[in-house]
Amino acid sequence: MKTTAKAFSPAGLSSFFEICDTTSDGTPIVDPEQVGARGGGFGLEKGVLTKVSTQKAKANSIHVFLNGKSAPEAETTKTVIKKLLTKAEGAYDVTVRHQIEVPIGAGFGTSAGGALTAGLALKEALDLPLTYNQIGRVAHVAEVQCKTGLGTVGPLMISGCILTIEPGAPGRSIIDRIPLSSDYVVVVGIFGPTPTRQVLSSAEKRREINRYGRKTLEDILDEPSLENFLMCCWDFADKAGFATDRVKQLAKLAQNAGAVGAAQNMVGEAVHAVTLEENAAGVAEAFKQVLPKESILVSKIDFQGARLVSTHETV
Repeated sequence: MKTTAKAFSPAGLSSFFEICDTTSDGTPIVDPEQVGARGGGFGLEKGVLTKVSTQKAKANSIHVFLNGKSAPEAETTKTVIKKLLTKAEGAYDVTVRHQIEVPIGAGFGTSAGGALTAGLALKEALDLPLTYNQIGRVAHVAEVQCKTGLGTVGPLMISGCILTIEPGAPGRSIIDRIPLSSDYVVVVGIFGPTPTRQVLSSAEKRREINRYGRKTLEDILDEPSLENFLMCCWDFADKAGFATDRVKQLAKLAQNAGAVGAAQNMVGEAVHAVTLEENAAGVAEAFKQVLPKESILVSKIDFQGARLVSTHETV
């Protein structure tokens, strides 16, 4: 008998970060649950909807599809499924279908969202004895091991305007958020992706990121408002060397169109501007001066976090 379940995760826009995978003396942290990142960003109402189907089998097998196409490269999702199948009785053929509403590889946290929703849906389909944080920890560890991210899973479980104060897997990290009303909309303009592995593997880049990432968090906590958050995050992108000329142009267009502020996607050559709902169309129009319509995304902010949904529900 085939059993199915669905889960949804908001897309996660990272606006600044500090890599936390070594101790204060530079020794690498061995426990992946302690590895992570400090930082902040936004959860979006657009994101990742995942359907997991399971069927009894003689041996475990996993098939992952991304927007309808076979995705054998989806190692983070497969790692989560493999780990959770060790808690199941018997063997299963598992099919994971991710429907992703946002660009992949442009700083939207899609690998974390895919890993988290795959875990949530598999737990439901097989009735595994796991809590929300336990599933989150498995997804976090998979992200660290597959080098697709460091600290995105925990924030996706909370959503809103997020601040990760202390790093680590869910249950270990300390995550807060800046309270916001539902009147705000995020407008994103995307030039192209930046491979996360490329950033995380450069020692010189890591030093620059961490130098400014910690200062950014301190400055935001001194004045935890949306306006100051965005201003500090833009300063981070500029000083840490992420902001290209095209990114700077987009941020300026957003400001001139009346956005509260703008920050760069971490990591991607893209800008997310936050504005009141009545200004969203104007900011999107401003972005069209330099980007085609299909490279502009508009979404409200999600305040629920990753969750199971009805098998008949579309998000």
